[in-house]
Amino acid sequence: MSSVSVSVESPPTARRRVAGAVVASLVTGVLTALTPAPAAQAAAPVLLSQGRTATASSTEAAPFGATAAVDGDLGGTRWSSQWQDGQWIQIDLGRTAELSRAVLTWEAAYGKSYQIQASDNGTDWRTLTTVTAGDGGTDDLALSGSGRYVRMNGLTRGTGYGFSLWEFQVYGTTEGDGGGPTLPGGGDLGPNVHIFDPSTPGIQTKLDEVFRQQESAQFGAGRHAFLFKPGTYNGLNAQLGFYTQIAGLGLRPDDTTVNGDVTVDAGWFNGNATQNFWRGAENLALAPVNGTDRWAVSQASSFRRMHVKGGLNLSPTGYGWASGGYIADSKIDGQVGNYSQQQWYTRDSSIGGWSNSVWNQVYSGVEGAPATGFPEPKYTTLDTTPVSREKPFLFHEGGELKVFAPAKRTNARGVSWSGTPQGESVPLTRFYVVKPGATAATINQAVQQGLHLLFTPGVYHVDRTLEITRPNTIVLGLGLATIIPDNGVTAMRVADVDGVRLAGFLIDAGPVNSPTLLEVGPQGASADHAANPTTVQDVYLRIGGAGPGKATTSMVVNSDDTIVDHTWVWRADHGEGVGWETNRADYGVRVNGDDVLATGLFVEHFNKYDVEWYGERGRTIFFQNEKAYDAPNQAAIQNGSTKGYAAYRVDDSVTTHEGWGLGSYCYYNVDPTIRQDHGFKAPVKPGVKFHSLLTVSLGGNGHFDHVINSTGAPTEGTATIPSTVTSFSG
Repeated sequence: MSSVSVSVESPPTARRRVAGAVVASLVTGVLTALTPAPAAQAAAPVLLSQGRTATASSTEAAPFGATAAVDGDLGGTRWSSQWQDGQWIQIDLGRTAELSRAVLTWEAAYGKSYQIQASDNGTDWRTLTTVTAGDGGTDDLALSGSGRYVRMNGLTRGTGYGFSLWEFQVYGTTEGDGGGPTLPGGGDLGPNVHIFDPSTPGIQTKLDEVFRQQESAQFGAGRHAFLFKPGTYNGLNAQLGFYTQIAGLGLRPDDTTVNGDVTVDAGWFNGNATQNFWRGAENLALAPVNGTDRWAVSQASSFRRMHVKGGLNLSPTGYGWASGGYIADSKIDGQVGNYSQQQWYTRDSSIGGWSNSVWNQVYSGVEGAPATGFPEPKYTTLDTTPVSREKPFLFHEGGELKVFAPAKRTNARGVSWSGTPQGESVPLTRFYVVKPGATAATINQAVQQGLHLLFTPGVYHVDRTLEITRPNTIVLGLGLATIIPDNGVTAMRVADVDGVRLAGFLIDAGPVNSPTLLEVGPQGASADHAANPTTVQDVYLRIGGAGPGKATTSMVVNSDDTIVDHTWVWRADHGEGVGWETNRADYGVRVNGDDVLATGLFVEHFNKYDVEWYGERGRTIFFQNEKAYDAPNQAAIQNGSTKGYAAYRVDDSVTTHEGWGLGSYCYYNVDPTIRQDHGFKAPVKPGVKFHSLLTVSLGGNGHFDHVINSTGAPTEGTATIPSTVTSFSG
């Protein structure tokens, strides 16, 4: 766009009662698992198995898979085999390790005799120790040997049930990426994370100081996060500039109340808010001074887990243009004033009302949302969101910082925090706190070691791909932490594992072309992640703007069941390093995985296709797009016999796909005579359905001949009036 109390899910009901001695041993096991590894000597053994890939000879039933024995949830989840002897469970540690200890925490169904074995290849096994008279409880076994794979090879059962483990923990040492000592978890968050409590002096002064630095620093290097401990703060006006995050540190928004405002306006840009990008507000209760808070933003600005005790105005002072935006898991007691916002998506929230529509306002799971009226008024409303899982966030409890990872919801409606928040609390000691200067090798070592990642505000150059290989790993950025790939590498790659959570950071392409910037799952990924999907939330990708950058395809989603929840994937149309070939980027987002859901998908200005979808049963709720402004002529975007590349293309091989509230706009200001055959392209099949589609020509600079395929009227004239298709189906 340019100037135009924690609760964890209940254990399965099929679980059998555990003897008191076993429960006591579980408590000891929990303390052992959560104690951070010492930072001193390289030889200190660490927990190697947690979150690793685990497989088993069999499972008793679906809830009792092998990964449950390495998830760190002692007494909550478990692996159990079929009810017969001769069963095994094995763990891939990710690399060869010197093994020192195995801790097996048995459920009531235990192993009477079994072996602990190691292997370098997962095929050829050597026995490290044998237990012949097991009696259940917790077995803490000394090991001597090495291997990448470790197996409990169960010989005979101690009961009539199968082999059943709450947790299988393996300890040892690895050299790490490049060697060096074991990395510590936790620590301070650096100088650009500003943590306040109600007694902190000079809060307003600090807010104002950072705002002066960040108000117009659209492509600057400053990054900041303001974190407020639970309590009440009076008389504050937190004005947010670029790369600034404000958040409460309570478990619920109402734990941290600001009697004042969190404000985004557009005075720096003469009252035009269409470039108010890259900022966020989370987990606060606001009581606005005049009854209405102002949040005049555009892309890449999230408003999550907020409680506004009044109204919310989405336009800048003077009602200039704005091009946002995104609200999730929030409660606005009064009315949301849309005013000049061209498009907006609101998910799983509660609002007192909504004022009007411009081009494309979409709601899913929102109490108080207006009914669908598309094409006039331009509202598209879904009663629920099919699947959602809120973004992880920091909170303060018992004198320490932790990260709360909310639970998955299906058919969600309203906020997730109206009762007891459901999810997992993870202490900061289980995170590697990434600070400017950290190398990719060190970051990868932290992941291999079993730590989550917390990126503090800053800009990070990586000379190799960040590999997120462990299931359930959290990668959380503060203050729009920014990752830049050097030498044409892919910035981040996620393995085909369960439950990875990527949230709150920006990937900025480097000057040497990267084939991809972010890959979720490897090519050919096929594992089922429906029960525990990977989520990508407030993760933004940028090519150019802060300087020359190139990437062939920005984001590739290969893993099934992935949820992409609010992203802006942007080939820059202004700033430094901008030009048809200077910041060349042919493709924005490519989806190969099945059952992928996108909620709040913003993708703009790519040289060819902005979105391509190859996976089955894909769904998109809200899509906003602008075609590349800077196409030099018609020939530059000619796609065979087709004029232009669709903004959103579903491959002809796909049989089932659905989308709600999708818009594409063109502004060919270099050559206003350019025409696009259509904004959207999809196969004509019964399972392919779209609702509320629109194309817009901004001021008559280029035009669309159709909306989707050959359906929909052409855009005409200079009046910027959308062409719409209410429903499309084969």
